[in-house]
Amino acid sequence: MARAKIKLKRAYEPPAAGDGVRILVDRLWPRGVSKDAAAIDLWLKEIAPSTKLRKWFGHDPRKWPRFRERYFAELDANLAAVEELRKAIRRGPVTLVYSAKDEEHNDAVVLREYLGSRKKTARARGPRSG
Repeated sequence: MARAKIKLKRAYEPPAAGDGVRILVDRLWPRGVSKDAAAIDLWLKEIAPSTKLRKWFGHDPRKWPRFRERYFAELDANLAAVEELRKAIRRGPVTLVYSAKDEEHNDAVVLREYLGSRKKTARARGPRSG
C-alpha cells in the first residue's frame, strides 16, 4: 500500500476534499463529534486495538514500542478486517480517522505502518506452497 494513498487525520479536524474515503479506525466514536461533522464513510471498529490493549496502552508514549508489537499481533490475527481496509485502499486514497490527541502515538499510525510492512513481507516470502 502506497503510504501516499493513506492519510491520517484526527476526527476533530474538518474533512477536506482530498481526504478520499474517510475510515474511522477507533473502536469508540469520538467524543463530541457528530456523524455529520465527522463525514465518516466507513467505520471499521473491528480493526481497532482490542479494548484490553487500548486500556493497557492508555496513550502512554513509554509503552509505544510494546503497543506497536501487540497491535501488530492483533492485526495478524484479524486478517478479514485488514483485507476489508486493503480493498478500500485499492479503490483510491483513504484517510484513517482517529480521535487520539497524540498524533505520533496512536492506532492509526501503527495501522498505516502495518499495511506497508506486511505487504513487503508477503512479497519477500513469495507464493506459499501447499
